[in-house]
Amino acid sequence: MDNNHFDVVVIGSGPGGEGAAMQAAKHGKTVAVVERGDRVGGACTHTGTIPSKALRFAIFQMTEANHNKLFREAGISINPSFPDLRKSAAAVIEKQVDMRRTFYERNNVPIFHGQARFVDPHSIDVHGDEGACHQLTGDSFVLAVGARPYRPATVDFSHPRIFDSDSLLSMPFTPQSITIYGAGIVGCEYASMFRNLELKVNLVNTRDKLLEFLDDEITDALAYHLRERGVLIRHREELQKVEGCEDGVILSLKSGKQLKTDALLWANGRTGNTDDMGLEAIGIVPDSRGNLTVNDDFQTNLPHIYAVGDVIGFPALASAAYVQGRYASLHILGQAGDRTMITNIPTGIYTSPEISSIGKTERELTEANIPYEVGHSLFRSLARAQITGQTTGMLKLLFHRQTLEILGVHCFGATASEIIHIGQAIMTQPAPHNTLMYFINTTFNYPTMAEAYRVAALNGSNRLF
Repeated sequence: MDNNHFDVVVIGSGPGGEGAAMQAAKHGKTVAVVERGDRVGGACTHTGTIPSKALRFAIFQMTEANHNKLFREAGISINPSFPDLRKSAAAVIEKQVDMRRTFYERNNVPIFHGQARFVDPHSIDVHGDEGACHQLTGDSFVLAVGARPYRPATVDFSHPRIFDSDSLLSMPFTPQSITIYGAGIVGCEYASMFRNLELKVNLVNTRDKLLEFLDDEITDALAYHLRERGVLIRHREELQKVEGCEDGVILSLKSGKQLKTDALLWANGRTGNTDDMGLEAIGIVPDSRGNLTVNDDFQTNLPHIYAVGDVIGFPALASAAYVQGRYASLHILGQAGDRTMITNIPTGIYTSPEISSIGKTERELTEANIPYEVGHSLFRSLARAQITGQTTGMLKLLFHRQTLEILGVHCFGATASEIIHIGQAIMTQPAPHNTLMYFINTTFNYPTMAEAYRVAALNGSNRLF
């Protein structure tokens, strides 16, 4: 066993760990990264964001080709199997791993592969697969260990037709129908993907509405679009039992309903990867879902041990994890990080079409008694959307009636996750540059999707006068 001391020890090499490690290393701190997997990148690179979005793009390419009039008239139809579609992500993952590994090499950050366990508040043992053990000591620690799909003991995930979001990516067959239990971000994204593959899809929601943290108009639009595409959504349902059969899976609900499909995707919750880390022995106790509680600066109850990313729960976005990691390292460095880094975070939900939003919702503004007005731009009225054929969706601006300050931006439609950043940039400007007038007085390229901001701003201003 060797002993190494570092200023900062980062556990986990996903976005949160990478952000923390790079920030500290760039400022002259000695940094070590512990990764229990064989390769860097965490769940984001290997089982989450990157492979699922690469799969989504492969499905998009297939559906675009099959709906293309020229291809149809030529009798060309593309119908790859699910495993073939999944292969498209492999090359992307390899590029991501190679790129991220060089980040650590260029900044002289060693990577220790194995399971980290705390020996005391300033020491960990890293146990590798082949019996090797490294002891690392650190002045500060950043726990960026991520999360995994929650697996209740009552569901048999060893059954070949029952999947969670990790195992689904290795599904060896193409089902004709699927039930998705859980209608959070993962459930809604996969419901869109599978429906684009022409599968029969049951989306079972345990809540009253889809994605309740979004603006009501956006969630209504998503539900309408999914139903219009043929997804059967069932709200306010609760699991009774899951039975795996030779030819499918039967989901029994407490309401008495039974749904039988070729496969089941369990997408109901995640669990923090805090088990087997010896945290309880140093006085850090995860909650029942393995998540850690932190303060506004991402410190646990031991001030020199920080936690960032999915292991602290909402918003559980790769983008959020990265800036949380950077913020934690800045705090370790004794520097005051810009709090807009961690508060001004847009959502990016890769349904078909996409959803992205930032700032307040109508519900939040109404509850806070803030006088606001709404500006809309429907994508079907934009020349760029008509050219590309992606006319489903809208951009929605919420702004203060008196000051015209932009209070929220909500987008549903093609490239929403890109479009949102224009609104984000204006919202973060100091007054009076953060108002509706920027969009009214700015010239946008034509035809573009960005032009939706001018249309929405003019629509909103017409409601005032």
